Amino acid sequence: MTDPRIVPTDLPPSGSASAPQAAEVFDPLRLCIFATVALLGWLLGPIALAFFAGLGVVGYTKARRAGLLTSKCLLGDTRLVLAYLGALVVLGAAALVVGFGPWRLW
Repeated sequence: MTDPRIVPTDLPPSGSASAPQAAEVFDPLRLCIFATVALLGWLLGPIALAFFAGLGVVGYTKARRAGLLTSKCLLGDTRLVLAYLGALVVLGAAALVVGFGPWRLW
């Protein structure tokens, strides 16, 4: 009996001209990353907000100093992205100090 997990292939060697091209399959890795970040945000609240936004500020600052002027981020200009992330750091820090936000519902 053969292992059902093994798929037999009758394809010619990959170097031959008649070998079909393998179709690329979409890998939804970003969705997994977004879900993980959302989970951490939900569990850690303002700590996660301040941490991830601060990490983004550090990353975009280094990238801007290296010459990146436009980002793939929706805001586009790295100065706008830095301002946005900086505001999120301030919001997260203020939430930790003052104690406001959605986690107070618990």
